[in-house]
Amino acid sequence: MGCTYRPVGLALGALLLASCAGRGVETADAVQQEPVAEDNKANDMVVTGSRIKVGNLEAEGQFRVGTLPSPPPPPAPAMQRAPGIWAPPYHDVGRDKFTNFVENAFKIAREDPVSTFSIDVDTASYSWVRASLNQNVLPQPASVRTEEMVNYFTYDYAPPASTAQPFSTNVAMFPSPWSPGRKLVRIGIKGYSVQRATRPHANLVFLIDTSGSMQEENKLPLVQKSLNMLLDELDERDTVAIVTYAGDAGTALEPTPVSQKEKIRSVINRLGAGGSTAGAEGIRQAYELAKENYDPNGVNRVILATDGDFNVGITDQGELKGYIERERGKGVFLSVLGFGMGNYNDALMQTLAQNGNGIAAYIDTVAEARKTLVEEASSTLFPIAKDVKIQVEFNPAAVAEYRLIGYETRALNREDFDNDKVDAGDVGSGQTVTALYEIVPVGGPRTMTDLRYGKTAASIASRSNEIGFVKIRYKLPKSDTSRLISTPIDRRMEARSFEAAPRDARFATAVAGFAELLRGGKHTGSLSYDDVLRIANASRGSDEFGYRSEFVGLVRAAKSAQTMAQLER
Repeated sequence: MGCTYRPVGLALGALLLASCAGRGVETADAVQQEPVAEDNKANDMVVTGSRIKVGNLEAEGQFRVGTLPSPPPPPAPAMQRAPGIWAPPYHDVGRDKFTNFVENAFKIAREDPVSTFSIDVDTASYSWVRASLNQNVLPQPASVRTEEMVNYFTYDYAPPASTAQPFSTNVAMFPSPWSPGRKLVRIGIKGYSVQRATRPHANLVFLIDTSGSMQEENKLPLVQKSLNMLLDELDERDTVAIVTYAGDAGTALEPTPVSQKEKIRSVINRLGAGGSTAGAEGIRQAYELAKENYDPNGVNRVILATDGDFNVGITDQGELKGYIERERGKGVFLSVLGFGMGNYNDALMQTLAQNGNGIAAYIDTVAEARKTLVEEASSTLFPIAKDVKIQVEFNPAAVAEYRLIGYETRALNREDFDNDKVDAGDVGSGQTVTALYEIVPVGGPRTMTDLRYGKTAASIASRSNEIGFVKIRYKLPKSDTSRLISTPIDRRMEARSFEAAPRDARFATAVAGFAELLRGGKHTGSLSYDDVLRIANASRGSDEFGYRSEFVGLVRAAKSAQTMAQLER
């Protein structure tokens, strides 16, 4: 009896698999039927599938089932669709990956007076926060990087006097709006703007993820719109190549001058999504293509557009990081444009961009694509300084404690500042970068008591007006030797009240306070979303593109947003 019913049981199993496939089970590749030996025809049929997804589960492999006595039944009437209307693409939920980090704590100035970090001009975190709040959901705390929130906005710092020094520094000090008795120190830099007529030639390789996970409206279709916008910002003397990757990688367009814009555009517009994600192989081929067309006097850059869901070939972040570091040393840089939600790998995107001397931006809307690739195209593509590091030494006679607000993932050791072998961030054409410190003056409200056997502030030599000293190291884009600029933090520059502080400094404080609240508000005292709204509205200033008004809307949205997305059923 067991032998009689086994084929029937297997056939019923196959029917169940076929029925599930008709009810929304996504396969990454079309199911293939393998040829069967003649003497096996009557007993078995082999069906292979490279991937089957049910919810968030995947199964790979081969299924051997009994011969089906009849074809599977048609789908139920409710599942039938009119010709030309396809089922919605598969969408992951809750598989986004972010790097966890410990929020910067206060440090005692006389025990550890020096703070060192790499600048960060990325903006991905702000766009992610916006995309989450637009879905009425608070972002994951690990996705909120305060410095990227603050640096999403440009600030009205004085430009450098000449191109001999690629950026200017701007320091301000004012009372903290959330901790009475404490103060904030704002350090701002602004890069000079490269004129379009004098900017270098760009040798670009668009590396585009065309795997199955990109088959959503806010992924590959948005990639195509974004790259078409960027294409319109390039000069005819620039060149563009295109590499795509899914289950494997290949060159879709050899290096082509932008004078043949329609040829490039037609390749972008014909792209489709399907298959697994061999991201590492795509990166390798893109770098090879960039090196084949390398311009020693120009900008050589790979621009990766992906959701970061690498699942074929090299997927280890450390191995990819080492490869990109070596290629960076050969003069080819990497920028990353992230797309989509549900399975977005922000941790990988940050690793790639930070070690590729490029930006990491998250594109959630066409408007964000326009901001990043049209309005800020020069700063996105053309660096004016690389390996930019900031080191601040606080005067223990004036400062009891301090903390750097944000930049946790950009921290450097003290000795890294003078080591030209240590990589750091870049500044693009016309770009502004802002950092904020919260300090406790000597005699102010401390977070830690003095050690019984420690030195006292009175025993430390004092400079009458210096709160601290700022040093900035940078390299010119084609140089391997750093240069140094420095400026004191003088108590005479302190504003008497928060309202008297520079307007841009107050707005940056509002953004930083909002980010700190989203991260848990460990150091923001009694600050509330309403306080952030009050500060932001009072310091909005010129808002040509409406970005600051949008920020105010996001703060309002956070007041009523859910703490976790609801699973759609």
